[in-house]
Amino acid sequence: MRFDGTDNYVATDDLKVAVNAAATLRRPLLVKGEPGTGKTVLAQEIADALDMPLIEWNIKSTTKAHQGLYEYDAVARLRDSQLGDERVHDINNYIKRGKLWDAFTSKKLPVLLIDEIDKADIEFPNDLLQELDRMEFFVYETQETVKAAERPIVIITSNNEKELPDAFLRRCFFHYIKFPDRDTMQAIIDVHFPDIQKMLVKKAMDIFYEVRDVPGLKKKPSTSELLDWLKLLMHEDMPLDVLQNQDPTKAIPPLHGALLKNEQDVMLFERLAFMARRNG
Repeated sequence: MRFDGTDNYVATDDLKVAVNAAATLRRPLLVKGEPGTGKTVLAQEIADALDMPLIEWNIKSTTKAHQGLYEYDAVARLRDSQLGDERVHDINNYIKRGKLWDAFTSKKLPVLLIDEIDKADIEFPNDLLQELDRMEFFVYETQETVKAAERPIVIITSNNEKELPDAFLRRCFFHYIKFPDRDTMQAIIDVHFPDIQKMLVKKAMDIFYEVRDVPGLKKKPSTSELLDWLKLLMHEDMPLDVLQNQDPTKAIPPLHGALLKNEQDVMLFERLAFMARRNG
């Protein structure tokens, strides 16, 4: 069992080492990085490369740890008992399996994605410590223990919105996905747009990295946003000279809505253009 990337996903050497190390140790792989650097897609690509099913648990601010194990609907059982429904005699009819239960009992060893764990409250990671460590949990309503026959590969993503507890971090193998350099970015673009003009890519990347380097930018554009921008440039058949002869008095790039995602950053570029005109 070894991950070497896929035709659709450019994995750097250090990322491949991290994935394979976590798979060997059967420790959860905690992946951090800027939004849009391919953290979530990584789990899908690992599943495809290793021919394993993918089970996704997308975390929200309201998500509780027990929902990953199971939920017992006592209200529905009470209602059915009042209505004389025969289903009430089997408590299993009112237990909804969570994603961890599905992963532990999967007939084929799966990849379990716990996506954006930092969206939940601070106690969420601690509440999963024992289950992820032992790969088992107890169902009180049925008095049964659900235990994984074999540890699934667990990928946990975080956007660093909250600090994760030390006790949780000790149980994970950690990897930070660095923002791609130009060579890596070129490889990513080649995967998504194999027939794109090389000069268009060069000029677009020049502008893209210049935008990212602007001091005071609230949200730097990500890899996925560069891909969206390139797709738009190709679709609109943007002339190369629009990118080649960029006027500093018009600092906002063409179709900038794909790169700049809030009004503060747009206003920042407008101020830069105004200063360029005034100094010109």
